Amino acid sequence: MINPVWNPYFMIGKKGCVGVIPLGEIPPVALKTIADSIERIFGLETEILSPLEKPSYAFDQRRTQYDAAIILNRFKSLPLSNYLKVIGILNFDIFIPVFTHVFGQAQEGGKYALVSMFRLRRDSSGGQASQAQILDRLAKVVIHETGHLFNLPHCMNQQCLMHFSDSLKTIDAICSSLCRYCSQYLKDAIRREVGHAICVSRAYI
Repeated sequence: MINPVWNPYFMIGKKGCVGVIPLGEIPPVALKTIADSIERIFGLETEILSPLEKPSYAFDQRRTQYDAAIILNRFKSLPLSNYLKVIGILNFDIFIPVFTHVFGQAQEGGKYALVSMFRLRRDSSGGQASQAQILDRLAKVVIHETGHLFNLPHCMNQQCLMHFSDSLKTIDAICSSLCRYCSQYLKDAIRREVGHAICVSRAYI
């Protein structure tokens, strides 16, 4: 069962738990969407941590965007070692050098991911998308990036959530689930990682 917990001191989470960190102000309904999505696809408990400040340290003056790699690197200095995975969520435009922008960023098999709501708020004409559409897109991006953390690569199946999405049109077109191949791979990956985390935890008892 999902158990979002506001944790002002970044206290050590339980092994096998996914930590979600807002950077700046994030609507509670968006955080609930993230927690529900992780529970639905990954079957993992989620803790919503107290928000960090706007990541001004990662702002690129030339691009007027925030460098995703710098933010993810900053996560390594936070006391989050006991969380299985950590996902940062923000409302600012982010990039990596090889793309003009990204909806999210994660390293395959890594611990930290980042998801931006900034461009998810737009509709096809450049106006404001509906809340339902924004939250649907957010859920898809969160699942996609979290999948990368469990070593899932991009999938060739255009209806799978692990299919590469470089536009809102692509995000809107894909389903809200993984294909059967990615689902099985994910199931095995979670079993391995959670089992390893529990073993490591017991070793320190």
